[in-house]
Amino acid sequence: MVKITPNPPVTDEHVSRAQSARNKKIDDAATRALDYLKPKPKDEKSDKTDSIFRIDPNVDSKCLLANLSENLASANAMISDLAFDLDGSRRRVAMGILQVIEVSELLANRALDIVEIR
Repeated sequence: MVKITPNPPVTDEHVSRAQSARNKKIDDAATRALDYLKPKPKDEKSDKTDSIFRIDPNVDSKCLLANLSENLASANAMISDLAFDLDGSRRRVAMGILQVIEVSELLANRALDIVEIR
């Protein structure tokens, strides 16, 4: 004689407690990572910043451009020194970087000239 029994509840698959705990940890880590990537609203009155370095908002354009020009000149000197110690394709890459720095330095100096005229 055949005994009629109800069907067991339908589940996707059996998950052990250890696997369930691992899945929860992975889900929590993914949620934290995604929350970290969300932009945070910045309070207008707050001086807190996520950056180590901060430019004083009261610094004038002339001072900013002068410092930019000096930084570009320093980068120019460093990459020039490096480029002349290299050979082949690495030297061409360094010379390309040098050219971008030099053009940027020219632009910064021209902007500084305009600011000084005013």
